[in-house]
Amino acid sequence: MSTELIPILALAGMFLAATVLPVNMGALGFVAAFFVGTLSLHMSSDDIIAGFPSSLFLTLVGITYLFAIAQNNGTVDLMVRGAVRLVRGRVALIPWVMFGITAVLTSIGALGPAAVAIVAPIALGFAARYKINALLMGMMVVHGAQAGGFSPISIYGVTVNDIATKAGLTNSPLTLFLGSLLFNAAIGVLLFVFLGGRDLIGRSVHDDAAEDIGGSGAGGSGGGAPATGGDSRSGGATATKVRPTQTLAGSPEPRVTFDQALTLVGLAALAVFSLILDLDVGFISMTVAVILALASPKAQKGAIAQISWSTVLLIGGVLTFVGVLQEAGTVEYVGNAVASLGMPLLVALLLCYIGAIVSAFASSTAILGATIPLAVPFLLAGEVGAVGVIVALAISSTIVDVSPFSTNGALVLANAQNVDRDRFYKQILEYSALVVAIGPLAAWAILVVPGWL
Repeated sequence: MSTELIPILALAGMFLAATVLPVNMGALGFVAAFFVGTLSLHMSSDDIIAGFPSSLFLTLVGITYLFAIAQNNGTVDLMVRGAVRLVRGRVALIPWVMFGITAVLTSIGALGPAAVAIVAPIALGFAARYKINALLMGMMVVHGAQAGGFSPISIYGVTVNDIATKAGLTNSPLTLFLGSLLFNAAIGVLLFVFLGGRDLIGRSVHDDAAEDIGGSGAGGSGGGAPATGGDSRSGGATATKVRPTQTLAGSPEPRVTFDQALTLVGLAALAVFSLILDLDVGFISMTVAVILALASPKAQKGAIAQISWSTVLLIGGVLTFVGVLQEAGTVEYVGNAVASLGMPLLVALLLCYIGAIVSAFASSTAILGATIPLAVPFLLAGEVGAVGVIVALAISSTIVDVSPFSTNGALVLANAQNVDRDRFYKQILEYSALVVAIGPLAAWAILVVPGWL
């Protein structure tokens, strides 16, 4: 059997085992990487371990550690209250605000993972607080990052435009940017419609607080629990004395503590250093977390345990195996086989699927750098519109960043609050599989087949 095909069979076996048995797929990934790399590719252990996503590992650990501290000292609640005021308490607008913030950040040059790392914990805090579907909120953040990801000054935009220019292809940076923006916004609308967004219309944070207060009053069925996400002192009979308007959005704000002020400064520093100065978000988040831990040891109590270690194992193992798959030349082998078919429209569709499937596990930037050059020969022939194919390839290779094996999807999974993490992982996996199955076909049908680009 060809060495390029063995990793594909191993990957299929991993998925099957992880689906049928309660085994962490990351653990399976490490084992598969060891056996396939050693027995089939004759790789050394050092070469196999070199595929471990150390940068992503540090990002996941650093971000979840930092926001665990921020959650423990009340800073996340403080930011949630501030954002609620911006939307005037309208719950239905919260997912779109998160979408817009990440879109703006990436459109002005921020790396997608950096923007998602900063926004996702806040967005998922909203989801937990105001009973918004966590999958809706998390995916709105990721698609927001992709919506702005192809602006002419963004990493993705610069990469694709540079590749197209060097290959002598007709290209339109504005079409690329708007195509990704509108495509991801359309997905956002579908998410909002099918994941409970319509139920949020007309809801206010005031309504939610009133329900919580009414349910915990003396006139209820003996309740004494505090309102969800509210001040633990306002429970039992005391809650009946609070008017419904005295909510997170309308009540006098508690004073900002020293720990919260320091955490806000740290988060601002994270944004400046990672988004503007382009320093590694993992190192910066870990640095900020350690400074906060040193300044206030009590605030970080239990924060290490709140790091999503199961997610870290999952991502680390799967991506280590993907490194072995790439070393085997599987992606290049499949890509060359597709490009040699000689039917331009079919080749364009298959390349979109290759970009989507591989990018769900690997770097989107790297995949863009590989799939677009494969399309150059038939694009230069002029039988299909070059701009349409380029935009379709770009969209197909990045919308799948919702995958739990990508940095963005992993950050959403790691920062989810008050959810069954195993169930949430399966939801993200099912959604990303749907995106992989339908997204490339939709991009191809809209942008390539009509031939208008």
